[in-house]
Amino acid sequence: MSSSPDAFRAVMRRWPSGVTVITVPSPEGPHGMTASAFTSVSIDPPLILVVVDARWRSHALIHEAGVFCVNLLAEDQSEWSDRFAGRRPELDDRFEGLALSRAETGAPCLDDARGWLDCRLEAAHAAGDHTIFVGRVLATHVSARPTGPLVYHDGAYGRLDDEAPR
Repeated sequence: MSSSPDAFRAVMRRWPSGVTVITVPSPEGPHGMTASAFTSVSIDPPLILVVVDARWRSHALIHEAGVFCVNLLAEDQSEWSDRFAGRRPELDDRFEGLALSRAETGAPCLDDARGWLDCRLEAAHAAGDHTIFVGRVLATHVSARPTGPLVYHDGAYGRLDDEAPR
């Protein structure tokens, strides 16, 4: 016996999460998707994981490319999250107007993100209707931007309280 999908979503909405954009090279050019299912796994070696729905185009592209970049969004980049989540259908090119670079793996990295992790695919584990992709971090970048992280909670964007100790 297991929880219904609606009941599971209702509980998970209560859990705040940072917001990332996963970028991948593809034959058609850079590709990106918004993801909140991201965390560190290991410091030595440096490993992270992202979880991607197996039905999404991004899933196949990560498998094919074997590389990806996790871009950490800042609190003033909710529009980027919406754009890469497909909530801006009028945009033909989700990367339009965004500065990109390529790091160690050749994956596209968003220069103005709060930070990024350039990864080579280390492992992929099927997990229900998603796949857990483990990436070995080959290059990193930390922005000098003084903003906090973009947070997603209960169906809306938020920010960390400025009064909270850091």
